[in-house]
Amino acid sequence: MSSRAHHQFTLFRDRDVLLTGIVTLAACVLSAGLVYLAYLVHVVRTALRAPCAPEQGAHLLLFGKHAPRGRIDTDFAARLDRAAQLWRERPSQHLVLLGGGAQGELSEAEIARRELFARGLAPDTPLQLESGSRDTLQNLRNARQMLGDAVVERVTLLSNRYHLARCALFARQLGFDVELCAAEPRLRLTPRMLLRLAGEAAYICWADIGTRWARFVRSERMLARVT
Repeated sequence: MSSRAHHQFTLFRDRDVLLTGIVTLAACVLSAGLVYLAYLVHVVRTALRAPCAPEQGAHLLLFGKHAPRGRIDTDFAARLDRAAQLWRERPSQHLVLLGGGAQGELSEAEIARRELFARGLAPDTPLQLESGSRDTLQNLRNARQMLGDAVVERVTLLSNRYHLARCALFARQLGFDVELCAAEPRLRLTPRMLLRLAGEAAYICWADIGTRWARFVRSERMLARVT
């Protein structure tokens, strides 16, 4: 089993994750699917409306993506292309590269640094690498620790359009002031993309309802994991 699969398997064995999954499923069933539909509309709307040119973010957070053996896919390449373009337009912007990796392999952040240099960033470009995380929530929690006092400034979240709703949800839960930046010029509703959007909607439905449930039952343990 890969380290990434092991991380996901560990999450789904967690009792809090299982409990919130049951609560989320109940909410969706009792609402005849309307709760899930609302999240799906939100994910699609975010993906459609996200700009490609951020306006105010003092820090650009570039989300990594699984890259087995250092090979990037088209989604990761789109994120990197957009980051390189933004850096050329605003070279003073602080770049934070997010994403860990399996032991003995390059992290997603290290791969991003390599690929950004290949796209024209100067070798002395100031970059911060967050290489200890395995998922989006960990990305942002570690970034919050790295930024310290600077976290009060607005940050730009750069990722693929289908992923931005999840990034925004977690970032706001962690106290970030955010603006979104889409890697792709526009959303292409291919069958593969529709599946991705549906999966993202299920994921953030689970995450958001789980957080609301934790607040309802006043579980400090559960809230500490997502805020």
